[in-house]
Amino acid sequence: MIRTYASFPAIYALVKQIPEGQVASYGMVASLLPGVTPRIVGFAMAATPEGEGIPWQRVINSAGRVSEREGATRQRDRLEEEGITFLKSGKVDWTAHRWQGPSEDWLEDAGIDLMDFLTIQSGWPG
Repeated sequence: MIRTYASFPAIYALVKQIPEGQVASYGMVASLLPGVTPRIVGFAMAATPEGEGIPWQRVINSAGRVSEREGATRQRDRLEEEGITFLKSGKVDWTAHRWQGPSEDWLEDAGIDLMDFLTIQSGWPG
């Protein structure tokens, strides 16, 4: 069963902020949206509608890995096509590919002060 939540459109809008060549964790995305947990972000990524340009493949787990599930190979292949590199351990190289966060316009629209964002960002992996 795929769950749907009212927060999915906000999650999708934020994930669209992750550029090619960068990745974010479910928790990184959740940290910027009130009332959203990493699990909800995972549900949203599993239910991503086709044809809307949502780069679901750029959201991985906090350990820096593609989560083991159906479609994991497809996700890793898409990331590698975008230039994402993986360490021998199978983890994404966070130092090279960690998303730095959404645009200033997105932060302003979300009502997140830059200093608050920097505090949130300091808790991100990598």
